[in-house]
Amino acid sequence: MSSEKVLWAHSPAPGTENWHGLREHLLSTGLLAQRFAAAFGGGELAYTLGVLHDVGKASCTWQSGLAKAAGSGRPVGIDHKGLGTRIARERGLGSFALGIYGHHGGLIDADALTQQLSASLDRAGDVASAEAALPDLLPGLPADLSRAVPTAWQRDALVGEMALRLCYSALVDADSLDTAAHFGQLTQPRVRDDADFGRLYKRFEQRRAETLARRPSSPINSLRERIYTDCLAAAELPPGIFRMPVPTGGGKTLAAGGFALRHAERHGMRRVIVAVPFLTITEQNAAVYRDLLDEEGGEPTVLEHHSQVDFDDPAAGKWARLAAENWDAPFVVTTFVRLFESLFGRKPSAMRRVHRLANAVIVLDEVQALPHRLLVPILNGLKILVEHFGSTVLLSSATQPDFWALKEFKEVEAVDVVRDPARLVTDLRRVRYEWQVDPAPTLADIAGQAAEERAALVVVNTTANAQQVFQEWRERPAFHLSTRMCPAHRRRVLAEVDRRLKLEEPVLLTATQLIEAGVDIDFPVVFRAMAPADSLLQAAGRANREGSLPDGGRLVVFAPQDGGHPPSYKLLIGCTERAFGPGKPDLDDLTTLAGYYRDLYDTLNLEHRGHLGRKIQRARQRWQFQTVTDGPIVNAGEKARDRKEAFRLIDDQGIAVVTPQGAETAEERGELEHLIERIRTAPVPQLTDLRRLQPYTTNLHVSAFRDAGVRALMRPILGEVKVGGLVEWVGGYDPHTGIEIDPKLEDFVL
Repeated sequence: MSSEKVLWAHSPAPGTENWHGLREHLLSTGLLAQRFAAAFGGGELAYTLGVLHDVGKASCTWQSGLAKAAGSGRPVGIDHKGLGTRIARERGLGSFALGIYGHHGGLIDADALTQQLSASLDRAGDVASAEAALPDLLPGLPADLSRAVPTAWQRDALVGEMALRLCYSALVDADSLDTAAHFGQLTQPRVRDDADFGRLYKRFEQRRAETLARRPSSPINSLRERIYTDCLAAAELPPGIFRMPVPTGGGKTLAAGGFALRHAERHGMRRVIVAVPFLTITEQNAAVYRDLLDEEGGEPTVLEHHSQVDFDDPAAGKWARLAAENWDAPFVVTTFVRLFESLFGRKPSAMRRVHRLANAVIVLDEVQALPHRLLVPILNGLKILVEHFGSTVLLSSATQPDFWALKEFKEVEAVDVVRDPARLVTDLRRVRYEWQVDPAPTLADIAGQAAEERAALVVVNTTANAQQVFQEWRERPAFHLSTRMCPAHRRRVLAEVDRRLKLEEPVLLTATQLIEAGVDIDFPVVFRAMAPADSLLQAAGRANREGSLPDGGRLVVFAPQDGGHPPSYKLLIGCTERAFGPGKPDLDDLTTLAGYYRDLYDTLNLEHRGHLGRKIQRARQRWQFQTVTDGPIVNAGEKARDRKEAFRLIDDQGIAVVTPQGAETAEERGELEHLIERIRTAPVPQLTDLRRLQPYTTNLHVSAFRDAGVRALMRPILGEVKVGGLVEWVGGYDPHTGIEIDPKLEDFVL
């Protein structure tokens, strides 16, 4: 192709005649990727990937295809990734060329690249044509591109694998932003300037003081202030991995925020990312941080990103929709699922945001909730981000796991952000621990004991058990909380229970373990069915939370003879019973708790080469990105993969069930039923409509499909009644307990 002919990367934006020049797109993408990756030493490599990613578009065949497809909305349909990939490989980038090959379809396994490239056009003719067409770009690249790769990335396979993830993220984000700027008729890509964390920290401090001044006094306020002061002092330390072992009620949300902002200011870090395990905590924490950091009328500081944020809500604004795609915000609040399934993902849509993790303060709240089966790759990934990419990690939990017992953290210095954690546990102890395990009581016995209290909480392990306890209280001011109820229904119950507690009115509540994290509620006594030690301690945090009872609160741990628990609890409860119980150390004894975690990791064989986490690590060492995300190939002929061995935080999707019966009023229910029908009949449902259903959506376990009677009570909304589908529940829905289901199927509710 002649160098005199203008080459295009994209057709004109709608309503214009302005084509997107190929040279301009390659250069702009390269420079923007370089800017993103410079923070972690990958600027030169990211620039090279950016300049090469679309050079295949210089071919006459592709340019002709673009001319034909322009204005039709159809893709060109001609490969353009192969040429840049070949040039990168043959000039020394090796498997880092995967970033170019996957910039649309996603990262693939490194050992599959050669085979994939064999179907591309002739290499010699393509390169000559591209160099002639882009004379000031391609010939100007070094003959040996390997110099763009830092030595540490070449020496350690896992470090190199993480480096490619970050550089790939910088590439696809830059590509998307430059393309969006063209079609949005912007003069340049939309990228936010780095935040002034000194200014944000001062605003946080001022508003925190104002907020605390409005709160009622509490006996533990002075301890919360001590914790906060310790965290600010620790923020002065160099970047690394920090622990925040603060008991429930110790003010972790504010202390973690203060540490993160101060640390970011002191060390020139680019952003703060707070990740939590549950949506309820995400919403709660995001609201707190927004109040302390956002300015009215200004560009928001805090981005809340998870599956139930409605970015089409006018209140969220266009900024939130755009920022969520790549976390272009100073302070991000998200979930473990979003964070780690992005970090260990492979598709551009998920990985655009990954480069934001470099040179960032990453706060993991309720870190004990990280899935054990994935601890090995998660801990290794965090360690690499800290040691090679300028990040800091803060691990926050009232039941701090002993990750240092695992090989991934053995050489990592453990730095606590609070002084003397053992003394802090003693000073913040607000409950007495009691055990009813031998003889084992029945659920009715426990319900009767709770009914003798003015206010009591009973936490059990299954929805069936919660239903049993509630039935014992039908004639009392009692409430039920479980995932059989939709989120909107649960919020109403919690609001009423909290109101009664504050007015010291009689109130009984039975709940499943969903109440143990992210729910600020304060009972004088809590009964907890036997469970893993960290769950027992989380339940204790719902007793005498403000420390206002002169004799302290009570946590009664019981082993119900007629109770059940999830299958995954069996080994964990065994570890708990070996460490804690009558005549043994209290649940909050830090030395015993550390021993519990070591026993747990040994029992689960986390170090065994056959464990899922170890298998994922071996795939990462071989740069098998698709194997990590989608699982290993089990049928080479059909290229089928084993999803059970993939990196997935949520092991079982279940079935999303919409329950309009959970609406507060008949009018609201009617509106929901109308909305469901509109979605069901629409050729392309509106995302806004789908998000409006989320407060009324809960999940049933996939095992529910085994019963034809249950399947008959599900009416499809999108597609068929299947795993991962969206259905309407047309069966019974109790105003107190939610979805009504046959007793033998109770455990199908997640």
